[in-house]
Order: sequence, then structure tokens, then C-alpha cells
Amino acid sequence: MKSADHINIDGFKHVSYRITALSEEEAVTKSESYFNKLNERRSVRDYSDKWIPKKIIDNLIKSASTAPSGAHKQPWTFCAISNQELKSKIRKAAEIEEKKSYQSRMSERWKKDLKPLGTDMNKPFLEIAPWLIVVFKKPYDFDKDGNKINNYYVNESVGIACGMMISAIQNAGLVTLTHTPSPMNFLSKILNRPSNERAFLLLPVGYPKFPTYVPDIKRKALKKVSAYYT
Repeated sequence: MKSADHINIDGFKHVSYRITALSEEEAVTKSESYFNKLNERRSVRDYSDKWIPKKIIDNLIKSASTAPSGAHKQPWTFCAISNQELKSKIRKAAEIEEKKSYQSRMSERWKKDLKPLGTDMNKPFLEIAPWLIVVFKKPYDFDKDGNKINNYYVNESVGIACGMMISAIQNAGLVTLTHTPSPMNFLSKILNRPSNERAFLLLPVGYPKFPTYVPDIKRKALKKVSAYYT
């Protein structure tokens, strides 16, 4: 018997959902292949200025926007910047905040923990990477009359979307770095964003410079990051 392509539940349309079923063997193979792809991911600070077509950035944003969100409010805006003047302004403002952090906001323990990663207050990648994607969260939206409408689980929803974007960047053969200069209010000002948006994360996107070196660090073993109850 053929099932209906949609039904109404409490007056709202629900469509039939289908997913391609995989055998157990296929699922193991695909899950391992996906892990191996993501396990190649590293945070990269040295970028090539090789151009990336806007279509690729469109696809990255669309991929991130498939993330689940509280009550399906999709409380995010992805601002993609290739304009060199804007990138230079962002770098200058970010380095001002980074200098304050390194000189007075960050503890000695924090700076010691960062030292093996080779990061400091200088952020040239903000100008060199062909694209910057600034992710803004929206604690609330506005209705047609200008009244505030609350969004739900905003940090969780936007965090998931950022993770999916990072995965999409890796899948496209590109690299990125999670950059969070704190505070990030300057991003709203430079990009002239509306009052209901707050900067959440900045992702430079590009190809790595050749050669590029990254810290020789290891990920925690599965048994260190999991707990099974069977």
C-alpha cells in the first residue's frame, strides 16, 4: 500500500521522510570514511590567497543552515566577507582586542596552554584568507510590526550550525580556524549588523599556504571521550 506523501498533524502539514537505507557493512564503511576525512582536519593559521568562488561559500552556508535549531527558529546569520578593506578593518580591530587579552585578560596558565599551538596576538590570516565568515547569533527576531520574538536554545543551535560548517569546509578540501577575539562587538559595528545580532564566531576560509606546518598534537582516544552503557 502506497503511503501518503504528507499528512496534517494538529493542523500543520507534515511530509513523508525517506532516507536511503544502508546495510550494516555499508554503514560501517561510510562512518569510518567520514571519520577519516574529519580526522584530517586541523586548525590552520597560514593561508594562501588563492581565490575561492562564491558558489562554494554559498554551499558551505547552506550546509551549515541544515542544522537543527530550537523550534526551528534558525537563529543565525552567516556574513561572508571577501572585501579587502573590510578584512583589514577586522584584522586591525581584532588585534587590538587580542593585545589586551594577551597583556591583561588572560592568565599565565592560559597563555602557557596556548604556547604549543603557536598562536599569538598577531592575526595576519584575517587579511590573507580569501573569505572570512562571521557567524552571528540572534537571541530574538522581529515580527512584521517590529515586536520582539524570542528564539530558543540559541547558543546550542548556532554552535551546532558552526560545527556543521566546519565539517563542510573540510569536505570541500578547504581549511579554517575557529577565531573568537573577545569581546567581538567590533564585528557588529564594522559590518553594520542589526541590533538583534551578536557575533558568535569568526571563520577564515581558504586553502593552506604551501608549505604549512601545524602543531604535532594528538586527539584523545575513544575510551577517553566516550562512555557506553550496554
